[in-house]
Amino acid sequence: MAKSITGNFFEDFSVGMELRHATPLTLSEGDISLYRGLTGSRHALYSSETIARANGYDRLPVDPLLAFHVVFGKTVPDISLNAVANLGYADGRFLRAVYPGDTLRAVSEVIGLKENSSGKTGVVYVRTRGLNQNDEDVLSFVRWVMVDKKDTASPPPMAVVPTLPNNVDPSHLQPTGDYKHWDDELAGARHRFEDFEIGEKIDHMDGMTIEEAEHQIATRLYQNTARVHFNAFAQIDKRFGKRLVYGGVVISLGRALSFNGLGNAAELLAVNSGTHAGPIFARETVFAWSEVLDKVELTETAGALRLRLVAVKDQDPGQFALFDDTGKYAKGVCLDFDYWAAIPRR
Repeated sequence: MAKSITGNFFEDFSVGMELRHATPLTLSEGDISLYRGLTGSRHALYSSETIARANGYDRLPVDPLLAFHVVFGKTVPDISLNAVANLGYADGRFLRAVYPGDTLRAVSEVIGLKENSSGKTGVVYVRTRGLNQNDEDVLSFVRWVMVDKKDTASPPPMAVVPTLPNNVDPSHLQPTGDYKHWDDELAGARHRFEDFEIGEKIDHMDGMTIEEAEHQIATRLYQNTARVHFNAFAQIDKRFGKRLVYGGVVISLGRALSFNGLGNAAELLAVNSGTHAGPIFARETVFAWSEVLDKVELTETAGALRLRLVAVKDQDPGQFALFDDTGKYAKGVCLDFDYWAAIPRR
């Protein structure tokens, strides 16, 4: 009897199926340091315990994106071990602060299925919840992933494509920090909520080259076991002939680069949508720009910016090129990420 896990193929999924994922992971201060070393993140709330405590946190919190990647990684052996590509995200919510010592686990529900016209693959839609050791939800998100079929002759399931919101309702946004004692100088930025205009575009200017070892270590940190990121031998006969960088690495690098211009937009509140618009490989350089899509007042001390973060590779981000003349993503665009971030008010 075979004992090794081969992962689920498209025909193994059914709508309503619940998956309790192995293995819960306890996060440590070492994970925070390693994440910072791999991304270069400089946002003050996740760098300085002094600043975090002064603005409503018990101690230095875990960056929400690190928590997201860990929860995402839990789901891979059950959902995307046999994936061709992770296609997108929606309705992502960061619900509770995560601290060193917290243990995160994940539970997913299959909410949609649709076989592709080729008959070789299909798209699986799942809603994933990340829970801590007290069974409290700390985050949730929907993602959809293209998964290989094991047997191309197997009949397609009834197509179910879930209806997803265009964005997280801002009335549901709740910052975990209170921003009562925010210090612009220590945070490294001087622009607050009132200084941003809807439609404004920001060139983050800096670039970061992804090295082979870095993206491999990052993906291992999240315990993401997808073969497309690790197994070079298995990719020889695939579409690209080499390993893909995990899209979450690009999200984190883009977010880290956005510090130059959005340093005070410290706290991730929600993910409205996300698309991995193009592949990225080791030795390519990531740049980023952002567009302010909306802004809302949340509390007396904090507002929220709805930001579109666009990551591009090996090109000047100041061109602000998102789509080409045909309406497709422009050459070099590798990430289109729409999210809400908390920012202090004056």
